[in-house]
Amino acid sequence: MTTPSDTQSLILSRAATRPGNLAQPLPEGLVGAAAKMVVGKMIARGWLEEVEANLRRGEPMWRETGDGHGTTLIATAAGLEVIGIEPLAASAVAIARKAKAKAEPAPDDTDTAKPVAIRAGTKQAQIIAMLQRPEGASIAEIVAATSWQAHTARGAISGALKKKLGLPIKAEKVEGRGTVYRISPLIPNL
Repeated sequence: MTTPSDTQSLILSRAATRPGNLAQPLPEGLVGAAAKMVVGKMIARGWLEEVEANLRRGEPMWRETGDGHGTTLIATAAGLEVIGIEPLAASAVAIARKAKAKAEPAPDDTDTAKPVAIRAGTKQAQIIAMLQRPEGASIAEIVAATSWQAHTARGAISGALKKKLGLPIKAEKVEGRGTVYRISPLIPNL
């Protein structure tokens, strides 16, 4: 597996903090031929993808394709994985953000995206994976998997996952299991 350079890591980590994992704007000073070379290598490795830019939303344009259309760059699951961000969790957050963006009016320029800090192998990533299962997870199951106290598990669900990351988590009482938490059907099983 190829290790990303410092510049490539910076591009990917910044993309992880932006809505839709947008890789632009690129780091200051990375312009012209150097930018094309770095981005070209990242696209070839599957770390970045060129997609149509939504100019109405003000997405930055990577290159113009004609007729007032252009492309922008987004980080792929492989790109996020190479810097240690759990792809399942990252895609769940991206889907939740897209759904939230459709429900809300377009943010103004003063709004900033909340950073996504989900690294592979962390307890937070483990809990997200448990909540994405069709059967969901109860507090007892989360406590057993993480070795946390029950109040810590409930706090992680309501604070870190629901409020900070904006994941649509639903709770329901299930006989024999207690309250079971799941990421709502808004997010497909990934």
